[in-house]
Amino acid sequence: MKKPPKFVITETDEFLTSHGGLAMIGALAHSCGLAQNIRNALPAKKAGAVGSDDTVISMVGLLSLAKPDFTAIEQFREDDYFKTTLGLTTVPSEPTLRQRMDEIAVPEVYNQILHSSAELLRKHAPEITPCFKDYIALDADVSPFDNSGSSKEGVSCTYKMMDGYAPIFAYIGNEGYLLNAQLREGKQHCQKDTPEFLRKTFQLARQVTDHKFILRLDSGNDDLDNIDVCRKAKVEFIIKRNLRKESIDEWLIDAQALGDWRTPRDGKTVYVGETIRERGGQSIRVVFEVTETSVTAEGQAMLVPEIEVNTWWVSLNPRTATPDDVIALYKGHGTSEQYHSELKSDMDLERFPSGKFATNALILTLAVPVFNMLRICGQEGIKNGFVPARKKVSRRRIRTVIQDLMYMAIRVVMHAHRVYLAFSKRNPLREIWSKTYISFVATG
Repeated sequence: MKKPPKFVITETDEFLTSHGGLAMIGALAHSCGLAQNIRNALPAKKAGAVGSDDTVISMVGLLSLAKPDFTAIEQFREDDYFKTTLGLTTVPSEPTLRQRMDEIAVPEVYNQILHSSAELLRKHAPEITPCFKDYIALDADVSPFDNSGSSKEGVSCTYKMMDGYAPIFAYIGNEGYLLNAQLREGKQHCQKDTPEFLRKTFQLARQVTDHKFILRLDSGNDDLDNIDVCRKAKVEFIIKRNLRKESIDEWLIDAQALGDWRTPRDGKTVYVGETIRERGGQSIRVVFEVTETSVTAEGQAMLVPEIEVNTWWVSLNPRTATPDDVIALYKGHGTSEQYHSELKSDMDLERFPSGKFATNALILTLAVPVFNMLRICGQEGIKNGFVPARKKVSRRRIRTVIQDLMYMAIRVVMHAHRVYLAFSKRNPLREIWSKTYISFVATG
């Protein structure tokens, strides 16, 4: 092993940046009209004030670099690349960014951001693949954000027994694009305000694509209001049932009479089938999976058999989806846990920067288009070869996109009224980055 050299530290007048991926974010933000929509939603700015569009797009830039804190803006105050690629007139200071975010945190701005994000998906998502036949999945779920140890407005004990918020999210497609998000107090029950959230989600989904949809919900949202919203919107649903006070033994008897029997191993029997149950005066199809275990996986006989019951409200016609199809479809709902993790960990968004609930709600709403921009960069990159060697992937994790495409070192050259971005010829991702950026500009 050789001894590493003693490096000589020097400086250069060349314009270098470590966050070359901002050029892609700027192109996508401009393409979906995010800044213009924000301007249209608010009164004209006062003379000398930082514009609402500059405020929002500056925050978009920070979120795309996994820097969701107001103080992070200070390192970009004198960064011409940050300003130029995002199309900013002014890069606000930290106090100004905080103040302006407080001022524009109103419902109409949230609404404009969500519609801009849907337009972004409509124009730039390479593909939104169905989960079953020609149905596209819509997955809605609550995921607590740990903000313990703080006195921020709205922070309270969540159902996971930690202090924080309990936002709800809706994702679309197998690729996991983020369609809708709403910040909620930690103590709020997951069903409260969900019907209205679903109505908005369906509206946004139809802005993105004209495919048919299947909504998948956990048992915490087993509520007749959600079923009514789906039926009025003509959206199919698979909703995990809350058994409440239903008898487990009675379900076993029904399953033995109505279901198909499977024996995956000795001492374990699984009954899969369907029946009809009444809910609010409506007859609704119910798919069940009842498991009876009398011998453990280690071969130990149990004194009393263990019975596990899983049931789902289902709107899909039996001729369209068998019970096995329904169960497999619902298992796909679990993938949304990974999407939550990408928001919390990869984008470092779990602990919000403001003490004000409305401002944090604005930041979470802004995370919707930013999450999709990063996802689109990854998906478009896959088309251009952004995949691990000898491994088939259908989606790149947000962390990988940030590390490999957003934090790409480039040299910025300004010549003849044009701006050139120069990559090292030794950078193996330079062609992928270039092709991905060009595709955004071409369809912008």
